[in-house]
Amino acid sequence: MLDKYINFVRGVSVNIVGKIGVVLTTSSFFTFVLLEVARIAGLLTNAYIGLITYLLLPALFIIGLLLIPIGWRMWKKQTGKTTQQLLSERFDDTDIKGGLFGSRLFLSVGIFTVINIIFLVGASSRMLTFMDGPEFCGTACHTVMNPEWVTYQQSPHARVDCVDCHVGEGVDALINSKLNGTWQMISVTFDLLDRPIPTPVHQLRPARETCEKCHWPDKFYGSRLKTITHYDSDEQSTRKFTTLNLKIDAGTGAKKSGIHWHVAAENLVRYASVDDERKEMIWVEVLEPDWSFKRYTNRRLKDVDPSHESIRVLDCVDCHNRATHIYEYPSDAIDSRIAAEMIDHSLPYIKREALKAVSAHYVDTAAAREGIANSIASFYRTTYPEVARSKFDAIDKSIAAAQAVYARNIHPYMNITWGSYPNFLGHRGNSGCFRCHNDNMVDDAGTPISSDCALCHSILAYGSEQAFEYLNPADTASKDYLMHEYLRQEFLDYIKK
Repeated sequence: MLDKYINFVRGVSVNIVGKIGVVLTTSSFFTFVLLEVARIAGLLTNAYIGLITYLLLPALFIIGLLLIPIGWRMWKKQTGKTTQQLLSERFDDTDIKGGLFGSRLFLSVGIFTVINIIFLVGASSRMLTFMDGPEFCGTACHTVMNPEWVTYQQSPHARVDCVDCHVGEGVDALINSKLNGTWQMISVTFDLLDRPIPTPVHQLRPARETCEKCHWPDKFYGSRLKTITHYDSDEQSTRKFTTLNLKIDAGTGAKKSGIHWHVAAENLVRYASVDDERKEMIWVEVLEPDWSFKRYTNRRLKDVDPSHESIRVLDCVDCHNRATHIYEYPSDAIDSRIAAEMIDHSLPYIKREALKAVSAHYVDTAAAREGIANSIASFYRTTYPEVARSKFDAIDKSIAAAQAVYARNIHPYMNITWGSYPNFLGHRGNSGCFRCHNDNMVDDAGTPISSDCALCHSILAYGSEQAFEYLNPADTASKDYLMHEYLRQEFLDYIKK
């Protein structure tokens, strides 16, 4: 069998072009098989090896196949002989003699053609599977995608493949994703991309095709208790609590309350935003029971006339815009590390000093590591020398945690700094919920969309020393007595319903 293959290869390698084609085809085929066996055995896991296996080797294989007939055609043109004459020169009479199923040469070509087709189909299938994996998305374009890869691995969706949200299902989605991916590769190769990379709000599949595969709006009901721990910037880094009873209901009928009312099946909210960026709303419309729409217009932007194409039906990603690639805010990041005991709470002024260290400007990550270490360590050496001597292990651990906070969220080479990617889940500043729920968004009668906090959550503590402060009886002598009593009663009324 090997002799027949060698004779066939010699026969079709008529010149240097054909020989190069045979070498490329044969070497890429056997190298692919070898690397694939090593991958199945668990010996190779690197994404860059995958690039070679599933992209480079099949490409070389196809180039080699094309070079073989090109070389044959060149040789035929140079000699001026017919195909039959050239076959007689390159192969034995027994190979080209006709038989019941054609000549041996014809059968050999047919067998190798079938093998080539099977190989290319298998390689293409493996290539698509490989390219759909998170490791490829995150590491193949390491410099560009590393920030997204880092945040993805620490996100609530770290076990969900990238393509489940960014591609969706169906042939159209697959083709569009590959065309988009081709442009991305060109952008990376020729450095045409923006820094930071814009959030792909217009490329994401509709939530009903992605998010709602797992998160079913009809099953959003009841409430969920959430306690957020904050730390002050005083010497003790005093711990404070904000506790919310989140009303995750989807709401029914005229009950316009509950966080997920906006995406309930019987409700419909649509809007237009400035430049279709979904950050500043021009108007919002809500479907009424009589199937008409009630419009709320931003009176600060009433003269803006958006095109029809910029109208969007609100869905999950309009609020959960950072459901996976979550970038933290500096104070929140330090708070969470202290709460997780990654930063030692007993160190004096640790919240203030860690926050100052990670918030400073550094030219690159290496400079940030050094700057953060110097900032925190020098503070304790000069201000609390006894603490620096007795708790040097705790200081080093806290420094490492602060450095990790910076490395996770800040990527100077991509111009990603604090706040580059705002999170709309909540209402920090004028963002998030306040894009619609604000006094400027009014109907024809001048009535604004309600911004009552109790629509979406009961407040049980807000920057308080106790996690459930507002559940305790209010102190009549306190300046916050009325607010305290209102919030307490609102929660009690809610749980009675």
